[in-house]
Amino acid sequence: MRRTTIALLAALEAAVAALIGLGIALVPLMLLWAVQYELAVDATVFLRAAADVWLLGHGVDLTVQLDPVTAGGLGLPGADEPFPITIALLGFALLSVAAGRRIGRRSAAGGHSITGSVAAAVVYAAAGATLALVAGADVARASVWQATLLPAITVAIGVAIGAVAETLREPSPTDAAGGFFRERLGDLPPRVVDAVTAAVRIGAGAAFALLAVAALFVAVLITLDYATIAGLSQSLGAGIDGSIALVVGELAFLPNLVVWVAAWMLGPGFALGTGTIVAPAGTLLGPVPGIPLLGAIPGAAPVFGVLWLLVPVLAAFVGAWLVQGEPRGGWAEPAARGGLVAGRAVPWWQPIAVGAGAAVVAGLVLGSLAWWSGGAVGPGRLAEVGPNVWAVAGIAAATVGIGSVAGGFAARVQTKGPSASLRVPAPLRGVDGGLG
Repeated sequence: MRRTTIALLAALEAAVAALIGLGIALVPLMLLWAVQYELAVDATVFLRAAADVWLLGHGVDLTVQLDPVTAGGLGLPGADEPFPITIALLGFALLSVAAGRRIGRRSAAGGHSITGSVAAAVVYAAAGATLALVAGADVARASVWQATLLPAITVAIGVAIGAVAETLREPSPTDAAGGFFRERLGDLPPRVVDAVTAAVRIGAGAAFALLAVAALFVAVLITLDYATIAGLSQSLGAGIDGSIALVVGELAFLPNLVVWVAAWMLGPGFALGTGTIVAPAGTLLGPVPGIPLLGAIPGAAPVFGVLWLLVPVLAAFVGAWLVQGEPRGGWAEPAARGGLVAGRAVPWWQPIAVGAGAAVVAGLVLGSLAWWSGGAVGPGRLAEVGPNVWAVAGIAAATVGIGSVAGGFAARVQTKGPSASLRVPAPLRGVDGGLG
């Protein structure tokens, strides 16, 4: 496929993805404008609010200046001064990453992954900058440079994931970036490539396994505490149209809650304001933001809370046991006159090295998500909301590292079993040490 065609298709798909994300925020707000306000309010207010929500979903900071009446009604110190809102509604970022992944896969399959990546990033950068400039008002103003960079970086992350996955799955002979990536990979020692690949697979797999368990836990909490959530929603008196807008906002906030619950399972928990903590060891809360979904936050679990730490340990153990126990993992040097059919001699230090790498990967993944999911949601005590980034990253690295090292040694012991003693003559072996 021609380079120009790839660029146009990637730009078009990125533009559609950006418009869909903006439309998700805009439609319920316009419904609110038409039904509750009966078209009496200037529509640009809701257009600007939708643009701000979309930008906020990609991590762009907003500076808010409330009017004196609203500031006085909040009763928070500093509400009458400009204050930042820095929390990202990760639901919008998740949509952009998913769209970028599709763009990356199609661009790599078409043979021009760099072209598609640049086109998608440029479209998102232009969309973010335009919305920040057009939607800027005295009440809320977005950072223009962040609006230019952060949405583009968000979609670029998805593009990179999709392009790399497609390159590894089915390399395109015309993709220069994929060819360069494979050549540089081929220049490295096979043992290093295997170790790094295993560390990434184990660390990322354990991190996302913890997030999957946290998502299931959130679903259970919402089901059990549905009456509380419904009661909080009714107390807001938003009406049907306002409730629709509220539900959309809560769905955008739902990935943040999943990350917070994962931090809770690790032990550090998360804060809902300065001086507050929600953790298995104890919960200390003051007035919390008026989000009905927060009615499902987990409480203290001093007796069984420590058992949640077994989730990343077990996930890393199983991942290391499966990955490092693969018969063709390439861990050992081939024998001079014969090779191992089902197992290979793994150096004693290899599970430790891979475990350390998996710990770093898991710490980076969960620490980055913890950083991205928290921030300021208002003035005063609401300036600190979310998990402690360093605590989450450190405990995630420690638990995944322990599980990975244990699983690696279990796989090493397994490869020393009866199957490891069966050898075949050297002429029958293929290049990779298996049966040729």
